[in-house]
Amino acid sequence: MTQQTQQPGRETATLGGGCFWCTEAVFLGVEGVLSVESGYAGGEVAHPSYEQVCDGDTGHAEVVRVEFDPSVIGYREILEIFFATHDPTQLNRQGNDVGTQYRSAVFTHSDEQRAIALDVLDQLQRDGIYDGRIVTEVTSLNRDYYPAEGYHQNYFAQHPDQGYCAFVVAPKVAKFRQKFAHRLKR
Repeated sequence: MTQQTQQPGRETATLGGGCFWCTEAVFLGVEGVLSVESGYAGGEVAHPSYEQVCDGDTGHAEVVRVEFDPSVIGYREILEIFFATHDPTQLNRQGNDVGTQYRSAVFTHSDEQRAIALDVLDQLQRDGIYDGRIVTEVTSLNRDYYPAEGYHQNYFAQHPDQGYCAFVVAPKVAKFRQKFAHRLKR
């Protein structure tokens, strides 16, 4: 597995939890998160476009790259927020968004992240948090990450009244704010 060199005081998590607009909006509000970028990972095509990914032929998932300060929030808690704000039991979908690009995925940057991710998944399954079996894939990123087009970045903040944002993204953000009030940026 490829080890990613991190800047001191920074660690990166790459997570696919359905539509990246939802996941990005949640993590932008997390204390200790330094930046969030929507993108694509896990596919076979270099530099895919949104249209190519939506067609489902590239193998990519919509993901967010979350850079965070591990002295403020750890990778385990990043994953706990991630799993509390999407449904990891839905194979290749989140709600009405259907296709492999909407799969639940954790793309790890190190062996340590992989071990933590597998431990969190095992604990969630043992605790019976979800009615179904968790289908989240845990895979090494292997440098297969491409930023999404500029118009996808910070999408929810720019378009809160757009239909999808109002009816899908906003409830996920509200759920995060209620459950993780202690983790909200001040």
